Amino acid sequence: MVGLEDIKDAQNRLKGIIKRSNLDSSRTFSQLSGNQVYLKLENLQKTGSFKLRGAYNKISNLSSKEKEKGVVAASAGNHAQGVALAATQIGINSTIIMPKGAPIAKIKATRGYGAEVILSGETYDEAHQKELEYAQKTGATIIPAFDDLDVIAGQGTIGLEILEDLPKVDAVIAPVGGGGLLAGIAIAIKEINPRIKVIGVEADKAASMKASLKAGKPIDLTEVNTIADGIAVKRPGKLTYEIISKYVDKIVTVDDEEIAYAISILLERAKLIVEGAGATALAAVLNNKASLQEKKLAVILSGGNIDLDMISAIINRGMMKAGRRLTFTTLLPDIPGALERLAGIIGRSGANIISVHHDRMNPDISLKQAEVKLVLETRDSAHISEVISILKNQGYSIKL
Repeated sequence: MVGLEDIKDAQNRLKGIIKRSNLDSSRTFSQLSGNQVYLKLENLQKTGSFKLRGAYNKISNLSSKEKEKGVVAASAGNHAQGVALAATQIGINSTIIMPKGAPIAKIKATRGYGAEVILSGETYDEAHQKELEYAQKTGATIIPAFDDLDVIAGQGTIGLEILEDLPKVDAVIAPVGGGGLLAGIAIAIKEINPRIKVIGVEADKAASMKASLKAGKPIDLTEVNTIADGIAVKRPGKLTYEIISKYVDKIVTVDDEEIAYAISILLERAKLIVEGAGATALAAVLNNKASLQEKKLAVILSGGNIDLDMISAIINRGMMKAGRRLTFTTLLPDIPGALERLAGIIGRSGANIISVHHDRMNPDISLKQAEVKLVLETRDSAHISEVISILKNQGYSIKL
């Protein structure tokens, strides 16, 4: 089992290697949640996530013989980049096995940190099998993503930093997938001050740790499906399960809509880019999943490596839910000036046209009509109702 001294040793080992991330007080999220919220900004860590801590601690503890043969890891995400940079900093070779469908940006980033990247298989499980074969063939040491004593100790250094910066914290909230981050933090916090609550947060459609705790042993989920891909783990680790069952007060879940909202509000109000897994802890706080009020909370933003397409989709959905986007279709007479008249009415209503798609070829409408799909920028839900009312009063049929 990992002990407090192991985490303190890891902290000394990581000095000058990692960035000591800030623990920033947030007025916005404090007001929204009814607590004093402090954000632990691991999304701004080197490689964009906390993973460097555990990877470096593990690799630095290898023997000279093990270092000579290099390290290998199977990952399509943050663990890949953490292992790559850690190995480069220590001066040894690293090989990362990634599924063939891994995002190009993550492949480039991993290579940029100094690793050799091998694309193998269509899924993580297939990449993991290749990892085992590679290790057996070359003698390279496998660097686990979470279920490892040194990795857990490295992640636990976040807990020490929180206590140093905010000794009177009432609760620490962290995401949990395989459990390495939460397990390490829980040991650091509870061994120093058992009264502090430690709460883990999972995506509701990838809640393998919660299911395992209920079953009394680590179990497999049949499937996982969440935008928080960094914590989409079917089975938690054996070591992490044991630690979390001993130290963690509660595991709660959030759904994808709650995660997406947390991502969007972090971007809009805090100017922070956070990935799905990294936003789960804040999502739990904003939705009061842990039933905490008027407490000092340290909330871990564990990573910021999110695809631009995902950010775009979340922003657009968030704008629609906030009443700041209106998408509709209507029919126009297929004559000169019809589209201009519609645009004028919309402009005078105070809405702004973002895009227009004009279709005269739809076989389901009259030959003397054109179908127009518009996306408008609006102020809020009341403004949307006002715009729709104006258009209907002018004789337009509106299909949302």
